[in-house]
Amino acid sequence: MSKQNCWEYKNCGRNPGGAKVAEMGVCPAATDASLNKCNDGDNGGRMCWAIAGTFCGGKVQGSFAEKQSSCLGCEFFKKVKEEEEGKFKLK
Repeated sequence: MSKQNCWEYKNCGRNPGGAKVAEMGVCPAATDASLNKCNDGDNGGRMCWAIAGTFCGGKVQGSFAEKQSSCLGCEFFKKVKEEEEGKFKLK
């Protein structure tokens, strides 16, 4: 089974070419090349908690410090942490 990026796991449609791009644009997690391959993801797709301005929950989120409590409780965050085990990167 291949590892999913956040937009695939959450099926949010905010990745380039996604169904909901017209509403708010492309999510920064899908385009942040500085985090490409971190936690084995495409761009910031497996580091979304570390990216300011992501669109999780249908609204623009803040910085990691502002969204930390919701991200640490997120099922996708927990899944990535489990899949990456000792190689997991928080930020």
